[in-house]
Amino acid sequence: MRRIVAAILLTAWAGMAQEVSAEAPQPEVQLPPQDASTNQKSTITVPAGTKVALALVSPIWAKGAKVGDSVHAATAFPVAVGNNMAIPPGTYVEGRIDALKRPSWLSAHAEFQMHFTKLIFANGYTVELPDVVETAGVTGGPARSSNATAFQPSGDAAGSPGVADIEAAVARVYVQVTSRNDILLDNGAPIEMLLQTPLSLDAGFVTAAVRSSKPLQFGPSKSSTRCVPTPGTPGTSDTVIPGTPGTPGTPDTVIPGGPGMPPTVIPGIPATPGTPPTVIPGTPGFAGTVCPGPPIVASAPTGNDLHAKTFELTTPMQVRGVTLAAGIYQIRWSGLGPTAQVEFVQNKKPIVQAPARIVILGKAPLANEEVPRTNGDGSVSLGSLLFAGETFALFFD
Repeated sequence: MRRIVAAILLTAWAGMAQEVSAEAPQPEVQLPPQDASTNQKSTITVPAGTKVALALVSPIWAKGAKVGDSVHAATAFPVAVGNNMAIPPGTYVEGRIDALKRPSWLSAHAEFQMHFTKLIFANGYTVELPDVVETAGVTGGPARSSNATAFQPSGDAAGSPGVADIEAAVARVYVQVTSRNDILLDNGAPIEMLLQTPLSLDAGFVTAAVRSSKPLQFGPSKSSTRCVPTPGTPGTSDTVIPGTPGTPGTPDTVIPGGPGMPPTVIPGIPATPGTPPTVIPGTPGFAGTVCPGPPIVASAPTGNDLHAKTFELTTPMQVRGVTLAAGIYQIRWSGLGPTAQVEFVQNKKPIVQAPARIVILGKAPLANEEVPRTNGDGSVSLGSLLFAGETFALFFD
């Protein structure tokens, strides 16, 4: 009995203790302050001017290739920024052909201009590569300068004066190939992609993609050509059936006659000509077909690659410390970039030389356009030159 009473009292005391603890104020728990940077997405920025080694994963056929066709490739070598992997090998890259020059009987090479629109990492992380619009500022300086950057996706404004529609990632490919080849670019063909604008990547997604990326498979890629060489046939020689030889014949036999008698002539046997040999012609042989050599990506264009443009500056501008007065100039350079040494000539007299970036544009401007840049001291320098109908521009940094 005593044990039962004690158990009841113990249970009642425990319930009262729980009620008191529930009603008592709880002390505040001080959480450590959160760093604002932990809430921000960590990014990796691949700078403009970075070159990315690609390998073609889908061939470009000679007969069907045309402007606007898709290009599919994969990164053949990793791209690192500092100590961080930015683009691992095996990342898929998608692009399009902007210009194509086919081989001919007189010129055994082809040229491509292409831009790239998308990166697809091994874990599915996809990064779009849209065109970038660079506009001239209100004060005359371009939005993209050493002090300010104002990039925005391209749109209808890209055809306006003072606006450059810049492709984010481009490539120029030169191929040594004959017009008899059935492919212009084969599987595994090396392509060098140039980033013309900075590329921002999510560091977390990139890290996950690095773990998912497969190691590179070294060795030559299997060719996609459908050309199969065929052996030739030697043919057969002529068949000769000998003829029959002729006979020389015999001369006449003359028997002298007696006195007052004529000689007696016994005719001989005439010669026979014989028969000529009979020739039965053989069958002619047939030459086999030989496949042309595979397309080879060249490091530079073939032939003369000098460029000259006539340009009129509407206002005075500085180029590498030299003030160019308003007027008409001849602008000359060699090569298609990504950099070149540009010479300004007026009245056949060289004025100044300056380094420039050759930037590929998404849209060709309708007219020549110079884009000024306002310097910190208030002077105006030449920022870029756009040429009517051309899909490239000269940028003077």
